[in-house]
Amino acid sequence: CFCQTTVHRGFTTDPAGYDYPMSEAFEKASVYLEARRRIAGLTSQSTDPVAAMASVSAVLFELLPTASGVGFYRVVAPGLLRVGPYQGPVGCVEIPFDKGVCGAAARELRTQIVDDVHAFPGHIACDSRARSEIVVPVTDPTGRLVAVIDLDSHQQGSFDEVDQEHLEAIAGLIRSSFSSG
Repeated sequence: CFCQTTVHRGFTTDPAGYDYPMSEAFEKASVYLEARRRIAGLTSQSTDPVAAMASVSAVLFELLPTASGVGFYRVVAPGLLRVGPYQGPVGCVEIPFDKGVCGAAARELRTQIVDDVHAFPGHIACDSRARSEIVVPVTDPTGRLVAVIDLDSHQQGSFDEVDQEHLEAIAGLIRSSFSSG
């Protein structure tokens, strides 16, 4: 049955109103599926990358309980990221590709999962309370890097392969917003 369920922190509610506790992994995947559904609805017809990034930031910040900050850094010049739409504490204004977790994701065009940001070489402490981070590259339809999605947590080890899978899918959902035509 494709019945509508509601996902909220720690429980899922079926159409009859019964709450069921969820395992942590199942809860995380369920929350991301809800986020992907919302983001697809908000961005499916969007050709405005700022609106798409703002929508993604708002939805993820609302739904992900361990995320202390969610946002984007945009590629504004060769080797340079600049803060874009985000939710949470103030971020760094600019990040070169050779610095920090965001720079590594941009430079390597590969998702970075960091369990302990203080052990990451070249870490930039934009939020001094951040303990873990995941950064996902975002490309336009031609494969050119246009931004990174950056999630921070005040808890160590908050992000894993489940986050990676869904955040990479979300990057794919907004890819067409970055069309240059």
